[in-house]
Amino acid sequence: MRIDGISALVTGGASGLGLASARVLVARGAKVVLADLKGSPGEEAAASLGDAASFVPADVTDTDSFNAALDAAEANGPLRAVVHCAGRGGDRTRIIDRQRVPGGLDTFEEVLRINLVGTYNALRLAAARMSGNEPLDGDRGAVVMTASVAAFDGQIGQTSYTASKAAVHGITLVAARDLASWQIRVNTIAPGVFDTPMLGRLREDIRDGLAASVPHPKRLGDPADFGKLAADILENSYLNGQTIRLDGSIRMAPR
Repeated sequence: MRIDGISALVTGGASGLGLASARVLVARGAKVVLADLKGSPGEEAAASLGDAASFVPADVTDTDSFNAALDAAEANGPLRAVVHCAGRGGDRTRIIDRQRVPGGLDTFEEVLRINLVGTYNALRLAAARMSGNEPLDGDRGAVVMTASVAAFDGQIGQTSYTASKAAVHGITLVAARDLASWQIRVNTIAPGVFDTPMLGRLREDIRDGLAASVPHPKRLGDPADFGKLAADILENSYLNGQTIRLDGSIRMAPR
């Protein structure tokens, strides 16, 4: 699918993987709406991308606000592409602690609500818009979702985050099959350890240790690596129903 001239929406677009994806899409000629939470630096992010980008405050778990973001994207033309990066990390919580106290349920539910329910909400609402498009290069639209290597290599204490990201991986093929009759492709990227604001809260020595644990190249992932892959997936019309690990071949240790 040609990116040049299309309308695209990027969730979590104010920073990190989302902003990097938007930057690549704009560079390849798309008009991009950044959707992110109210209070995020979305306006500044959109301004940094020039006239081809705009910001709409939206919560992916809230149907009304996300539909407003989709409306803004369709004002630029038929919505052809969505890169869904919005999500949150999970607190390191063991299933039971040293005193045999069960981990809290509220946090577990919250992580699943944002990372899984939010993904499904974005997918279903975007697909409804894309299904009305005329095919372009054989596609009415394409969606790129975001999982994590934690979907496969979850570490101790990552139960909620791993569950949410494994579920995103799990629905990828189902969604691709479900939406095939509408000529809408669905793929997922599972990033490894990336230099994002989420990782920026860690001490420098911990960040250095994570970078050293990557077999090759021995560095943290650059959000631009993610953005380039997201755009390449959108452009490759035969890529469908896949979860692609983007991780320098890292396999996470138990802790």
